[in-house]
Amino acid sequence: MNTFGEIFRLTTFGESHGEAVGGVVDGMPAGIPIDLTFIQQELNRRRPGQSNITTSRQETDQVELLSGVFEGKSTGCPIGFIVRNQNQHSSDYDNMKDLYRPSHADYTYAYKYGTRDHRGGGRSSARITISRCVAGALAKLALRQLGIRIYAYTSQVGGISLDKDYSQYDLSLTETNAVRCPDSEKAQQMIQLIESVKADGDTIGGVITGVVKGCPAGLGEPEFGKLHAALGAAMLSINAVKGFEYGEGFSGVTQRGSQQNDEFRITDGNVTTATNHSGGIQGGISNGQDIYFRVAFKPVATLLRNQQTIDKDGHEVTLKAKGRHDPCVLPRAVPVVEAMTACVILDHFLLNKSTKI
Repeated sequence: MNTFGEIFRLTTFGESHGEAVGGVVDGMPAGIPIDLTFIQQELNRRRPGQSNITTSRQETDQVELLSGVFEGKSTGCPIGFIVRNQNQHSSDYDNMKDLYRPSHADYTYAYKYGTRDHRGGGRSSARITISRCVAGALAKLALRQLGIRIYAYTSQVGGISLDKDYSQYDLSLTETNAVRCPDSEKAQQMIQLIESVKADGDTIGGVITGVVKGCPAGLGEPEFGKLHAALGAAMLSINAVKGFEYGEGFSGVTQRGSQQNDEFRITDGNVTTATNHSGGIQGGISNGQDIYFRVAFKPVATLLRNQQTIDKDGHEVTLKAKGRHDPCVLPRAVPVVEAMTACVILDHFLLNKSTKI
């Protein structure tokens, strides 16, 4: 299960401390202008070492496109790509070789496969999301042609959260601060919290909000291929994600149907809704309104303080992690959420083209 998607498909490979990570994107429509600068910018948003509230690991994360592009446009053939690992400190993990780190995939990988790469988590490392960002950038380039735009931003860190609907924020401000929050005052509070947590050798979680604008009606399948289910599966496949909700989500359960129903209107000759509690999806199919959702991320599992655990022989031991780790994953996860959203929307757009003449 290293492949994601039905028509627009991504297959990834690589480990955190291996030679490289990369992938193959199949199903990319032909004739799409491939902006390599844009793809690299998307990777730069994810890369480590961006600020004081992210890991200090320094990786240039330069992408190399190996196939599927000719004279600056996609050919319709598989696009192979690679990003070489350059700044591994594998020795930082020597003391963890025989231990099961709390809340990591060490035990589950060892139990399932009988072996594991202890260096940085190997295949379970968040570094593998590089491949998702490359595929997401390619999907965004295709979605540009359709007028579909993808946004994500940090809406909560710990107990500090935005108190307004996404539509009341200027989402172009998301990239103006280190935590990627469109509210500058809240962003500063979030940054201070992350810095405080980091000083304690601890970590903190939060929420990322995703928004899709310009999505046409009709994307998604009526039964097991619902659009919101595909988005949920995509988000829940991201490292450290613990929850997904779309539209009003859990907060809507306290209201009555008379408060939640989105009444239909005709606006400028088009079908619209007076409200959008449904989050742009009804019956598993997009209705043409903005799609919005929230993704919950747990605190990073690696702490720079003592923790109790066991080794592979069942002995109780004390673990003190070394190395360079994120105190909060959210700032670097924002582009990953956007990338997976773009992959889902493009895949379902291509699927939808085969449902009617």
